[in-house]
Amino acid sequence: MQDVVIYTTRFCPYCIAAKRLLDGKGVKYREISVDGNPQLRAEMAEKAGRRTVPQIWIGERHVGGCDDLIALSRSGELDKLLF
Repeated sequence: MQDVVIYTTRFCPYCIAAKRLLDGKGVKYREISVDGNPQLRAEMAEKAGRRTVPQIWIGERHVGGCDDLIALSRSGELDKLLF
């Protein structure tokens, strides 16, 4: 299984939905909370090219945010990336 990293904030509904999707697949991930940490948010934005959360990586591939993750799941591509 690929390493999964997800940058989040505590009350973001999209972060919660993305984690719920990953949890439902039994995927372990490393969550990096950017709440109140402008340095971590800047790091995320530099890596992702986006400032919104969540931002998700599977292995070395940046897959984007929650909508992108859901689209990968619906197309069947998410399982190919994860497993």
